[in-house]
Amino acid sequence: MNNTIKAAEPRRLYQQVADQIRGLIQSGQLVPGARLPAERELAQQLGVSRPSLREALIALEIEGSVEIRMGSGIYVTAEPDRRQWQTGSMGESPLELMQARATVEGAVILQAAAKVTADMLKALGQVLDQMRVEIAEGRKPLDLDRLFHLTIANQSGNSVLAHIVGDLFDERHSPLSAQIRVRFETPETWSSALAEHEAIYAALEARNPLLAQAMMHAHLEESKQRWMNHETRL
Repeated sequence: MNNTIKAAEPRRLYQQVADQIRGLIQSGQLVPGARLPAERELAQQLGVSRPSLREALIALEIEGSVEIRMGSGIYVTAEPDRRQWQTGSMGESPLELMQARATVEGAVILQAAAKVTADMLKALGQVLDQMRVEIAEGRKPLDLDRLFHLTIANQSGNSVLAHIVGDLFDERHSPLSAQIRVRFETPETWSSALAEHEAIYAALEARNPLLAQAMMHAHLEESKQRWMNHETRL
Protein backbone atom coordinates (compact mmCIF):
# COMPACT_ATOMS: atom_id res chain seq x y z
CA MET A 1 0.00 0.00 0.00
CA ASN A 2 1.41 3.34 -1.02
CA ASN A 3 1.00 5.86 1.79
CA THR A 4 3.10 8.56 0.15
CA ILE A 5 1.75 11.98 1.00
CA LYS A 6 2.00 14.44 -1.85
CA ALA A 7 3.04 17.97 -1.07
CA ALA A 8 0.37 20.58 -1.72
CA GLU A 9 0.88 22.39 -5.00
CA PRO A 10 1.97 25.99 -4.39
CA ARG A 11 -0.66 28.50 -5.39
CA ARG A 12 0.30 30.48 -8.45
CA LEU A 13 0.74 34.21 -8.05
CA TYR A 14 -2.40 35.07 -10.02
CA GLN A 15 -4.40 32.75 -7.73
CA GLN A 16 -3.03 34.54 -4.67
CA VAL A 17 -3.92 37.92 -6.15
CA ALA A 18 -7.41 36.67 -7.02
CA ASP A 19 -7.79 35.51 -3.41
CA GLN A 20 -6.90 39.03 -2.23
CA ILE A 21 -9.57 40.58 -4.42
CA ARG A 22 -12.10 38.00 -3.36
CA GLY A 23 -11.25 38.80 0.24
CA LEU A 24 -12.29 42.41 -0.39
CA ILE A 25 -15.61 41.13 -1.73
CA GLN A 26 -16.09 38.72 1.16
CA SER A 27 -15.37 41.42 3.74
CA GLY A 28 -17.88 43.79 2.18
CA GLN A 29 -15.29 46.32 1.01
CA LEU A 30 -16.45 45.53 -2.52
CA VAL A 31 -20.19 44.91 -2.73
CA PRO A 32 -22.08 43.28 -5.62
CA GLY A 33 -22.31 45.73 -8.49
CA ALA A 34 -19.40 47.81 -7.24
CA ARG A 35 -16.78 48.97 -9.70
CA LEU A 36 -13.22 47.96 -8.81
CA PRO A 37 -10.54 50.66 -8.66
CA ALA A 38 -8.59 51.37 -11.86
CA GLU A 39 -5.98 48.77 -12.75
CA ARG A 40 -2.99 50.90 -11.74
CA GLU A 41 -4.59 51.93 -8.43
CA LEU A 42 -5.68 48.38 -7.57
CA ALA A 43 -2.22 46.99 -8.33
CA GLN A 44 -0.67 49.56 -5.95
CA GLN A 45 -3.30 48.83 -3.31
CA LEU A 46 -2.58 45.09 -3.42
CA GLY A 47 1.16 45.50 -3.82
CA VAL A 48 1.37 43.44 -7.01
CA SER A 49 2.45 44.01 -10.60
CA ARG A 50 -0.13 44.98 -13.19
CA PRO A 51 0.50 41.82 -15.28
CA SER A 52 -0.20 39.61 -12.24
CA LEU A 53 -3.29 41.66 -11.44
CA ARG A 54 -4.52 41.34 -15.01
CA GLU A 55 -4.14 37.55 -14.89
CA ALA A 56 -6.05 37.47 -11.59
CA LEU A 57 -8.89 39.57 -13.00
CA ILE A 58 -9.20 37.30 -16.02
CA ALA A 59 -9.32 34.28 -13.68
CA LEU A 60 -12.03 35.95 -11.58
CA GLU A 61 -13.97 36.72 -14.76
CA ILE A 62 -13.83 33.08 -15.85
CA GLU A 63 -15.19 31.87 -12.53
CA GLY A 64 -17.91 34.53 -12.54
CA SER A 65 -16.85 36.67 -9.57
CA VAL A 66 -16.31 39.82 -11.64
CA GLU A 67 -17.53 41.18 -14.95
CA ILE A 68 -15.05 42.96 -17.21
CA ARG A 69 -16.62 45.66 -19.36
CA MET A 70 -14.06 46.89 -21.83
CA GLY A 71 -13.81 50.66 -21.76
CA SER A 72 -15.88 50.85 -18.57
CA GLY A 73 -14.13 48.86 -15.86
CA ILE A 74 -14.37 45.76 -13.72
CA TYR A 75 -17.46 45.14 -11.61
CA VAL A 76 -18.31 42.68 -8.86
CA THR A 77 -21.06 40.45 -10.21
CA ALA A 78 -24.53 40.94 -8.80
CA GLU A 79 -24.57 37.37 -7.49
CA PRO A 80 -20.94 36.27 -6.97
CA ASP A 81 -20.55 32.55 -6.32
CA ARG A 82 -19.66 32.33 -2.64
CA ARG A 83 -19.59 28.54 -2.59
CA GLN A 84 -15.90 28.62 -3.49
CA TRP A 85 -13.70 31.38 -2.12
CA GLN A 86 -10.46 30.25 -3.71
CA THR A 87 -9.53 30.44 -7.36
CA GLY A 88 -8.56 27.02 -8.68
CA SER A 89 -5.77 26.63 -11.18
CA MET A 90 -6.80 27.74 -14.65
CA GLY A 91 -3.40 27.04 -16.16
CA GLU A 92 0.06 28.49 -15.87
CA SER A 93 0.68 32.22 -15.72
CA PRO A 94 0.87 33.50 -19.33
CA LEU A 95 3.63 35.87 -18.23
CA GLU A 96 5.70 33.02 -16.80
CA LEU A 97 4.96 30.88 -19.86
CA MET A 98 6.40 33.50 -22.19
CA GLN A 99 9.47 33.78 -19.99
CA ALA A 100 9.88 30.00 -20.08
CA ARG A 101 9.40 29.88 -23.84
CA ALA A 102 12.02 32.57 -24.35
CA THR A 103 14.52 30.55 -22.33
CA VAL A 104 13.79 27.21 -24.02
CA GLU A 105 13.19 28.36 -27.59
CA GLY A 106 16.12 30.75 -27.45
CA ALA A 107 18.38 27.76 -26.78
CA VAL A 108 16.59 25.50 -29.26
CA ILE A 109 16.87 27.88 -32.19
CA LEU A 110 20.64 28.09 -31.74
CA GLN A 111 20.85 24.36 -32.36
CA ALA A 112 18.34 24.47 -35.21
CA ALA A 113 20.15 27.35 -36.93
CA ALA A 114 23.29 25.24 -37.09
CA LYS A 115 21.37 22.52 -38.95
CA VAL A 116 19.32 24.56 -41.41
CA THR A 117 18.37 22.68 -44.56
CA ALA A 118 16.58 23.66 -47.74
CA ASP A 119 13.69 21.37 -46.74
CA MET A 120 13.35 23.11 -43.38
CA LEU A 121 13.28 26.55 -45.00
CA LYS A 122 10.73 25.36 -47.54
CA ALA A 123 8.49 24.00 -44.77
CA LEU A 124 8.74 27.23 -42.77
CA GLY A 125 8.06 29.29 -45.88
CA GLN A 126 4.91 27.31 -46.59
CA VAL A 127 3.71 27.86 -43.02
CA LEU A 128 4.26 31.60 -43.37
CA ASP A 129 2.36 31.65 -46.68
CA GLN A 130 -0.59 29.88 -45.05
CA MET A 131 -0.49 32.25 -42.07
CA ARG A 132 -0.74 35.25 -44.42
CA VAL A 133 -3.85 33.75 -46.02
CA GLU A 134 -5.48 32.96 -42.67
CA ILE A 135 -4.84 36.45 -41.29
CA ALA A 136 -6.06 38.11 -44.49
CA GLU A 137 -9.29 36.14 -44.22
CA GLY A 138 -9.81 37.16 -40.59
CA ARG A 139 -8.89 33.86 -38.96
CA LYS A 140 -6.44 33.25 -36.13
CA PRO A 141 -3.70 30.88 -37.35
CA LEU A 142 -2.89 29.36 -33.97
CA ASP A 143 -2.21 25.88 -35.37
CA LEU A 144 0.14 27.34 -37.98
CA ASP A 145 1.89 29.37 -35.29
CA ARG A 146 2.46 26.14 -33.37
CA LEU A 147 3.71 24.38 -36.50
CA PHE A 148 6.23 27.15 -37.17
CA HIS A 149 7.76 26.88 -33.71
CA LEU A 150 7.70 23.06 -33.69
CA THR A 151 9.35 22.85 -37.11
CA ILE A 152 12.25 24.85 -35.70
CA ALA A 153 12.33 22.79 -32.50
CA ASN A 154 12.36 19.50 -34.42
CA GLN A 155 15.28 20.74 -36.51
CA SER A 156 17.35 21.04 -33.32
CA GLY A 157 17.63 17.25 -33.29
CA ASN A 158 16.67 17.06 -29.61
CA SER A 159 13.31 15.35 -29.23
CA VAL A 160 13.06 16.20 -25.52
CA LEU A 161 13.44 19.92 -26.19
CA ALA A 162 10.97 19.68 -29.07
CA HIS A 163 8.48 18.02 -26.73
CA ILE A 164 8.95 20.80 -24.16
CA VAL A 165 8.39 23.46 -26.83
CA GLY A 166 5.14 21.75 -27.83
CA ASP A 167 3.93 21.44 -24.25
CA LEU A 168 4.66 25.09 -23.47
CA PHE A 169 2.87 26.21 -26.61
CA ASP A 170 -0.15 24.01 -25.89
CA GLU A 171 -0.61 25.73 -22.53
CA ARG A 172 -2.17 28.50 -24.62
CA HIS A 173 -5.30 26.33 -24.61
CA SER A 174 -5.66 26.56 -20.81
CA PRO A 175 -8.72 28.51 -19.60
CA LEU A 176 -6.63 31.50 -18.49
CA SER A 177 -4.52 31.80 -21.64
CA ALA A 178 -7.50 31.13 -23.91
CA GLN A 179 -9.52 33.93 -22.30
CA ILE A 180 -6.60 36.32 -22.64
CA ARG A 181 -6.42 35.42 -26.35
CA VAL A 182 -10.11 36.19 -26.74
CA ARG A 183 -9.70 39.61 -25.16
CA PHE A 184 -6.41 40.76 -26.62
CA GLU A 185 -5.73 39.01 -29.94
CA THR A 186 -6.78 40.96 -33.04
CA PRO A 187 -5.93 40.87 -36.76
CA GLU A 188 -3.41 43.60 -36.00
CA THR A 189 -1.63 41.61 -33.30
CA TRP A 190 -1.51 38.58 -35.60
CA SER A 191 -0.05 40.72 -38.39
CA SER A 192 2.68 41.83 -35.99
CA ALA A 193 3.34 38.22 -35.00
CA LEU A 194 3.61 37.25 -38.67
CA ALA A 195 6.22 39.96 -39.28
CA GLU A 196 8.21 38.64 -36.32
CA HIS A 197 8.04 35.10 -37.70
CA GLU A 198 9.31 36.42 -41.01
CA ALA A 199 12.29 38.01 -39.23
CA ILE A 200 13.08 34.67 -37.59
CA TYR A 201 12.87 32.97 -40.98
CA ALA A 202 15.20 35.53 -42.55
CA ALA A 203 17.81 34.96 -39.85
CA LEU A 204 17.60 31.19 -40.34
CA GLU A 205 17.84 31.60 -44.10
CA ALA A 206 21.00 33.70 -43.53
CA ARG A 207 22.40 30.86 -41.38
CA ASN A 208 22.96 33.35 -38.56
CA PRO A 209 22.35 31.54 -35.23
CA LEU A 210 22.83 34.58 -32.98
CA LEU A 211 20.49 36.73 -35.06
CA ALA A 212 17.93 33.92 -35.14
CA GLN A 213 18.10 33.69 -31.34
CA ALA A 214 17.73 37.46 -31.02
CA MET A 215 14.70 37.46 -33.33
CA MET A 216 13.10 34.61 -31.37
CA HIS A 217 13.60 36.46 -28.10
CA ALA A 218 12.20 39.65 -29.66
CA HIS A 219 9.14 37.80 -30.95
CA LEU A 220 8.30 36.21 -27.61
CA GLU A 221 8.90 39.50 -25.76
CA GLU A 222 6.59 41.32 -28.15
CA SER A 223 3.98 38.58 -27.74
CA LYS A 224 4.09 39.12 -24.00
CA GLN A 225 3.85 42.89 -24.32
CA ARG A 226 0.87 42.71 -26.67
CA TRP A 227 -1.44 41.48 -23.95
CA MET A 228 0.30 43.15 -21.00
CA ASN A 229 0.24 46.61 -22.57
CA HIS A 230 -2.76 46.40 -24.86
CA GLU A 231 -4.20 49.86 -25.48
CA THR A 232 -7.66 48.67 -24.45
CA ARG A 233 -7.27 48.55 -20.70
CA LEU A 234 -9.30 46.34 -18.43
